[in-house]
Amino acid sequence: MARVRIEALSKRYDGSSELAVKNVGFEVADREFMVLLGPSGCGKSSVLRMIAGLEPITSGSVAIDGRVMNQVPARDRDIAMVFQSYALYPHMDVYNNLAFGLRRRSVPREEIDRRVRGVAAKLGLADFLARKPHALSGGQRQRVALGRAIVREPKVFLFDEPLSNLDAALRVSTRNELIRQQQEIGITTIYVTHDQVEAMTMGHRICIMNKGEVVQIGPPLEVYRRPVDTFVARFLGNPPMNLLKVGAALEGGRILLRLGAATVALDQIAPGQIPATLPQEVLLGIRPEDIYEVAPSPNAATVPARVLAVEPLGAETLILLAIDGTSEEVTARIGRDTALQPGARTSVSLDRSAIQLFDPATTRVILAGAAASASLRQKP
Repeated sequence: MARVRIEALSKRYDGSSELAVKNVGFEVADREFMVLLGPSGCGKSSVLRMIAGLEPITSGSVAIDGRVMNQVPARDRDIAMVFQSYALYPHMDVYNNLAFGLRRRSVPREEIDRRVRGVAAKLGLADFLARKPHALSGGQRQRVALGRAIVREPKVFLFDEPLSNLDAALRVSTRNELIRQQQEIGITTIYVTHDQVEAMTMGHRICIMNKGEVVQIGPPLEVYRRPVDTFVARFLGNPPMNLLKVGAALEGGRILLRLGAATVALDQIAPGQIPATLPQEVLLGIRPEDIYEVAPSPNAATVPARVLAVEPLGAETLILLAIDGTSEEVTARIGRDTALQPGARTSVSLDRSAIQLFDPATTRVILAGAAASASLRQKP
């Protein structure tokens, strides 16, 4: 049972005038899997290392179950950390790598053997206990690193990009193994990654960071569907959200958007969602999967366009389009059986309920989109 609370956490490294981590705060509930997600250099690993006690804290606090850990040595925090580099002892076999931490804590020999063999069986390592790390695959070494953390039975797991050294196929299988182990063991986990697929599939909640600050925290689909700004909108999603500069006006309780030769009316907006004022120019955000070759419903807005590129991916096709009357380009994710070819003239349909609006000056969201709001209200 463990709850982690981070309050106003900041970090300045020696020789730097800038804070690497700026006033970060969040809480991780007991048994929750929290993912810290962001680009390289955003401060997420620094936050993790301060939680672990591997980096001194410039200001703020780290508390576990209400006890402030700022001055508690790393070895006494009851935390297990798994690193990107595995950090296995090359001269020890798997059994002794798994047992090493327990021996340092003077755990009885019989208890060490019980824990090591139990964890090895769970992780599929029972047949490799006598092997040394050089005789293991990358995935097996990562499982040994995970097992070394599990066998300690800590209060909190910390993972620092543990899958980034694995190839694509092994990353998927190891990711699934991590998800299964966390569900079975239920230990509070904080996981750092720059990989949005890992974040979306593994986390109960995502904490997105940029330039040392927390940008948005929430369940993966909520953050994906309702980004608070253009950074989150573009960072999550592959391909990312399309962002188009369009003219905008309020008229009789609805929003009119001028997109090249087309006018898109947003007239299904709840009264509480209509902004009091609206910039004359806004950023229209729409996900590639919300642009259709054939209108899915009467709520779709038709926009003329020219096909620039076609990218078949097997299960689906990505289409790059130039919108008529603008210099804007959009990517659409459509069915695999499309007949569209580069250079073709066509019309595509935008799901108006999925359109989101952002302020180009502040980059903050103005209108979240009816589809996003409805989908979140329907969540259990």
